[in-house]
Amino acid sequence: MRTRHFSKYILGFVIIFVFLLVAIIRLRRHPYYQQNIALGAVAPNWEYWFGTDRLGRDLFSRVIYACYISLSIGIVATFLTVSFGTFYGIISGYCGGGIDLILMRIIDVLYPIPLTLIVILLMVILGKHSWVLFFAISIVEWMTTARIIRSEVLKVKESGYIQVAKQFGQKELRIIKRHVLPNIMGIIIVCFIITLPGVIVLESFLSFLGIGIQPPKSSLGILIAEGAKCMATYPWQIFFPSAIFVFIILALTIYGDRLRK
Repeated sequence: MRTRHFSKYILGFVIIFVFLLVAIIRLRRHPYYQQNIALGAVAPNWEYWFGTDRLGRDLFSRVIYACYISLSIGIVATFLTVSFGTFYGIISGYCGGGIDLILMRIIDVLYPIPLTLIVILLMVILGKHSWVLFFAISIVEWMTTARIIRSEVLKVKESGYIQVAKQFGQKELRIIKRHVLPNIMGIIIVCFIITLPGVIVLESFLSFLGIGIQPPKSSLGILIAEGAKCMATYPWQIFFPSAIFVFIILALTIYGDRLRK
């Protein structure tokens, strides 16, 4: 059984390696920024696997670059989200009492609010900058992580070794650093994996609306928005970015569910 699981991981790494190798070769042959108006809106063929856009840029190379941008933003924003949610959850769960009650009531008040609208307002008011995008996404996604981490900390702090550490006079910060954090690291990683798809979807949604990543950079949301403008005439320009986007989200979601189980 263990050998079967190991072989699945090996197969996954081989597929990723082959995909990266093909992507690097294609990007060198057809850079994502290279324009050729004479080859504008060419249908998919052996030379241009996903076809070209209206400026003659290779759509496959643009999708690869957009995946890099979307995943990079997703990973950074998820790291910030999970970091704040973890900090909030540890404080709430470990301190307990009145502090826990106040912090959890704050989440209860914020949870029903359509925070996506707040993200859009922040992007409009503060400007379409990368740091604003990271900040705006982080304030939306952290609450679920905080609740999960709090519940784990409540279990861990009742463990015998925590009580012994307190009896030996260890400081609270040292106990959290040496005993609490290592024991919840697994659930923190799971929170990161299950949060990442939602963050990528939110970033792509903002880019689709034109308030996320700005040209000349390109994310999957931008490619989908561009393809939607000409989907009746050149359907491949929306089909391939959308298909890759759905594949990435499904893969991350399935992987996150397997880790959670």
